[in-house]
Amino acid sequence: MLGSLRWKLAALITLACCAIVTVVGILVHRTTLERTMRLGEERALVSAAEVADKHRRDAPPEEGLVPYTESIMSVDELPPPLRARLAVESPATWYDDLRSEERWMWAAQPVGDGLVAAPTIDMTSDLRGLTALDRAMVRAALTALAVVLPVSMGIAELANRRLRRVAATARRIADGDLDARVAADRRGLSRWGGRDEIAGISAAVDSMAASLQHRLLAEQRFTADVAHDLRTPLMGLVAAVELLEESEATDLVRDRVRVLRSLVEDLLEVSRLDTGAEVAERVRVPLLEVAEESAARVGVETRVTASGNPVAETDPRRLDRILANLVLNAHRHGAPPVEITVRDHVIEVRDRGPGFPPELLADGPSRFRTGAAERGRGHGLGLTIALGQAQVIGADLTLANAPDGGAIAILRLPRGLRSTDHPSGHLL
Repeated sequence: MLGSLRWKLAALITLACCAIVTVVGILVHRTTLERTMRLGEERALVSAAEVADKHRRDAPPEEGLVPYTESIMSVDELPPPLRARLAVESPATWYDDLRSEERWMWAAQPVGDGLVAAPTIDMTSDLRGLTALDRAMVRAALTALAVVLPVSMGIAELANRRLRRVAATARRIADGDLDARVAADRRGLSRWGGRDEIAGISAAVDSMAASLQHRLLAEQRFTADVAHDLRTPLMGLVAAVELLEESEATDLVRDRVRVLRSLVEDLLEVSRLDTGAEVAERVRVPLLEVAEESAARVGVETRVTASGNPVAETDPRRLDRILANLVLNAHRHGAPPVEITVRDHVIEVRDRGPGFPPELLADGPSRFRTGAAERGRGHGLGLTIALGQAQVIGADLTLANAPDGGAIAILRLPRGLRSTDHPSGHLL
């Protein structure tokens, strides 16, 4: 929470206000103090001049002034700081701040015969007024901050809310919802004119989503067109191959035709998944049995183990397709032994090879991408089909690398039924 943009902006505004209040307070304090000291010096000098004048005329001072007999003293009786100043300038003043409770402003003016007129002015009340002014400024500053902080948080929240909308839309796009747009809520974007930096980011995100959607649709149309265009000549090629005489060359041609037919079927399946028209037909499925049949149908050595006799409600045909592709991928690109571990609504397929490449773990499966050439062979459609079929049945397919080596594909089925625990294990 403290790391959110709202709190950062509010803290920045508050710090700026505190800095301004502090600078203004210091300036007001210093200006008021200087003015008070200047007025005190002026009063002390006027009093010293009057005392000196009456001393010269040997007349008593006017009512209200300090009796001149108490303000006339020798130079040696003056406080040392005032005596030092008087030696440099005449008349001289000195502010006495050595006493803890009272503050005095001294003035000294020579009157002859080693005597000086040295009256004092009580500055205590003036300085108490300055202290009261400082306290009033502090209270006013705290009151202003109490108002500024909520207002600044509210202003920051408006920008933060728009940024959260942009981030949420970007996450939807990253999750595959390329129809998501920030500009769907025009009113929220145009609240502050719609031409600030956040509006620019929103427009950039929308433009990126539109570009990605256009490219993805173009790729999907290309896959569908290629699959449908190849299907008709491929069927004729399959029929023609069956008419060839038995020979080594015929077997080689038949093998290549089977590979081509498998590729076209995979392309057609990817095309159907792209359209989003696939619908799962869920029934009660014994997961161990499906895993064993999938491994047997693939025809490669795979160890199948189960914890209990787990049962799930899912589409068995699509689950078989997912497991078959995962097992084939493990044998083609990994290393034996390949293991299928079945638990309650979770099926893991693991090999002991070099693991999935970093770019696949970062970006997910992509059609026609098989990794490095030395990792195996194939068309790069198996994981794409497995992921698409997992989405159709509502399952979560996670690809990872084991800490001790090898690739792990974890299929988590949606929960619907409970499992019965009967340990078993098989090797196919």
